[in-house]
Amino acid sequence: KTFPYRFWGTPSVKDVIESLGIPHTEVDLILINGCSVNFKHHLADGDRMAVYPVFESLDIANLSHLRETPLRKTRFILDVHLGKTARSLRMLGFDVLYQNDYADPEIVFVATTQKRIILTRDRGILKYKKVTHGYLIRSDDPKKQVVEVLDRFDLFSQIKPFHRCIACNGLILKIDKNSVESRLKPKTKQYYNEFFQCENCNKVFWKGSHYKNMLGQIDELLNRTLQSESSSN
Repeated sequence: KTFPYRFWGTPSVKDVIESLGIPHTEVDLILINGCSVNFKHHLADGDRMAVYPVFESLDIANLSHLRETPLRKTRFILDVHLGKTARSLRMLGFDVLYQNDYADPEIVFVATTQKRIILTRDRGILKYKKVTHGYLIRSDDPKKQVVEVLDRFDLFSQIKPFHRCIACNGLILKIDKNSVESRLKPKTKQYYNEFFQCENCNKVFWKGSHYKNMLGQIDELLNRTLQSESSSN
């Protein structure tokens, strides 16, 4: 919405925004005459100021001058039809909630209370009045679905492989071998020294054959993304 704003002197952008009742902590981008500025910038007569909240579908890290990193924290909740997609997105490091017994009202409740984006193959769930952030996935191929999400929400710079547990979505942290040695099989104990553990379900990981297989899956997904970008150009 565009409207005139009258002021005396040369107020700072932060003062103007807060005088209009907008918490400055919710602002993710400010443009003055088309150029990104920070909160300390002062207005002059005739300036055109555009103020934006968090960008859900666009990475503005190279544009915004407000803070070191944008406010965007892209988190998802997926419907029951997207189990394989949920695992792949977790493998890439994204915060993804998924259960194969989620009911639509439960998904809507979690999405609104935790500020998560609903990913679904069912148009019906996006028609709930309380839904504010959702996306209808078009493809029925799990691998293409992942590429579609990465492209739609501009998530390439946020990919952090093996940052989250594929099984439960918990964070994966490096752990000392001695603390999990009693849980390891003899050959695993003999040949591997670097271990990781999910802080939620306590599952232990190491860079064995499964790790190489997952690297191959990630390469395939990213190659599909590049191919998709090339065809669209």
